[in-house]
Amino acid sequence: MTPAIHLVKGRDKSLRRKHPWIFSRGISRVDGQPSLGETVDVFADNGQWLAKAAYSPNSQIRARVWSFEKQAIDVDFFVSRIQTAQRLREDIIERDGLTGYRLIAAESDGLPGITIDKYNQYLVCQLLSAGAEYQKDTLVEALHLCFPECSIYERSDVSVRKKEGLNERTGVLLGEAPLKPVVIEENGVKISVDIIKGHKTGFYLDQRDSRYQAQKYTKGKEVLNCFSYTGGFGLYALKSGATRVINADVSQLALDTAKLNAELNGFTEKKKAVFLNADVFKLLREYRDQGTKFDVVIMDPPKFAESKAQLNGACRGYKDINMLAMQILNPGGTLLTYSCSGLMDQNLFQKIIADAALDAGRSVKFVERFEQAADHPTDTAYPEGFYLKGFACKVM
Repeated sequence: MTPAIHLVKGRDKSLRRKHPWIFSRGISRVDGQPSLGETVDVFADNGQWLAKAAYSPNSQIRARVWSFEKQAIDVDFFVSRIQTAQRLREDIIERDGLTGYRLIAAESDGLPGITIDKYNQYLVCQLLSAGAEYQKDTLVEALHLCFPECSIYERSDVSVRKKEGLNERTGVLLGEAPLKPVVIEENGVKISVDIIKGHKTGFYLDQRDSRYQAQKYTKGKEVLNCFSYTGGFGLYALKSGATRVINADVSQLALDTAKLNAELNGFTEKKKAVFLNADVFKLLREYRDQGTKFDVVIMDPPKFAESKAQLNGACRGYKDINMLAMQILNPGGTLLTYSCSGLMDQNLFQKIIADAALDAGRSVKFVERFEQAADHPTDTAYPEGFYLKGFACKVM
């Protein structure tokens, strides 16, 4: 008999709206003894069957829904989900000339806790939930059926797995390990991706659309690219005809890759592409105190808020760096600023930028809004899938 969970009366409303999460406080009882990640049937308090879900006894999100239909969670199920996700992205892949893209965006693609990025002949998986871990072998089999030419590598080295009762893990799941970085292409730009040591799965694919749109602000400009990582925004700025781009990051490894990326794209003139190992917070203050000015500042920091407890501190951090950025911009300059913290909604981020403008003593206009790239969709039933937001601001 399949284990089952029964919901507290009135706690089925979000599930009936197809939201995939079931919290511990919404469960009245558990039938059987489901193991970590095992599939359970979900019932309303009146006994009505609602869904198939993965059980996670250690997490506040006690179960994540695989399906709202009575179907087996097997290889065919995963093949269907993967094929649907691939079809959804085919227009984007062709339009932008992509050899690297997000194939599976977790809950937004109906596969909770599973993120998969495709870099040429490598599929890189992050498995962040108990259900994803439980179904790993089945998932790998399905991926191999859909992409028989691809090797599959795991990058589940993420601390959030601890909340699910899982250890961090990396390594080959199928095929061969990438012995060297993989070069992908997007919008005609070549980018080297270190699948084994790079951030996340190796690269920030979610900023692709913003990188492309940034070009209209960088042509003929002096650009400071903060938290540059491997130089993605800088590459597009150079492609647009920026007179100089300073890529600033605290990681020398990332900067070395950024320099390699510049060379891959033919940007070899040292005066135009600068790679600066620096703490961005200190660097911005130094530039302000020295009176150094730029035409464009790109502010794409890492996630500042991993939990609600960190949100206030994150707000202060975002305000500080954006205030400093505004102070080092020439009159009429452009601030391109982003937040990838899901807990930071767009309205709050806009308010933080407004507060930063007041403290900087600058008149600032919002002229354009950005969000995550089109291969990172947001399902209507799962608004949490929208996490990346940004603004183009003119600083007067």
